[in-house]
Amino acid sequence: MTDEKKQTEKNDAQESGRLTGHELDIEAGEVVEEELVEGAPVRRKGIYLLPNALTTASLFSGFYAIVAAANGVFDNAAIAIFVSMILDGLDGRVARLTNTQSKFGEEYDSLADMVAFGVAPGLVAFFWSLNNLGQVGWAITFIYVAGAALRLARFNTQIGSVDKKFFVGLASPAAAACVAGLVWCFHSVEPASWLTLMTIIIVGGCGVLMVSNILYKSFKDLDMRGRVPFAAILLVVLVFVVVALDPATVLFIGFLAYALSGPVLALYRKSRKSEGQSA
Repeated sequence: MTDEKKQTEKNDAQESGRLTGHELDIEAGEVVEEELVEGAPVRRKGIYLLPNALTTASLFSGFYAIVAAANGVFDNAAIAIFVSMILDGLDGRVARLTNTQSKFGEEYDSLADMVAFGVAPGLVAFFWSLNNLGQVGWAITFIYVAGAALRLARFNTQIGSVDKKFFVGLASPAAAACVAGLVWCFHSVEPASWLTLMTIIIVGGCGVLMVSNILYKSFKDLDMRGRVPFAAILLVVLVFVVVALDPATVLFIGFLAYALSGPVLALYRKSRKSEGQSA
């Protein structure tokens, strides 16, 4: 086979995206992923724009929260974390709806979550209240940040092996919402010992709950496409009205109740099991 014919076949393979191994010439800095199409490995260059743009927006909101907290604008910092939560919920759904899931997107989303729901809430709480405690303050902050990192790493390794109806440990967005809701609710309150103690309990507690084996409802089994009674839409309207009246308080209480629901239900199941064994 002549060199010219070999080069022609190589160009054809590059165009079809069906060349494997190291034969495919990759531009510097380009992303290449291998997929199986009809049983054959296919290497594709580039990334999907829409879902990754939403992930970038979530990452930016988390970064902005850190900058705002460093400048003492704690209410905006807390709001930015909630914005990150909304964007984080959208990017995965958009990827599934448009069939643009990718390994790059999964990894990028996980790293963005670490910043938005791990580093950002921890530093916001630290700049707001815990920095006056010296080593205790940064130790509590690190417990939260490390808990978020471990939670995300464990979640990535458990995909497909855990019942989708439950999360093992408190999800990092819910933990971030507890911390951000606390700051948003009390950002204008004068520093006090009771507020510092509450911050320690919530920040440290959320860090521990994230790495615990406590089960939390994921609500992924809710059928959002099926028909529901007319009264259900009235309930949705009521929820929006209540949140609009005082979003900081409502969101903080709501996510705090969710964080506490895991341990409470775990103790309830344990007591029922003990009663059953004694009977």
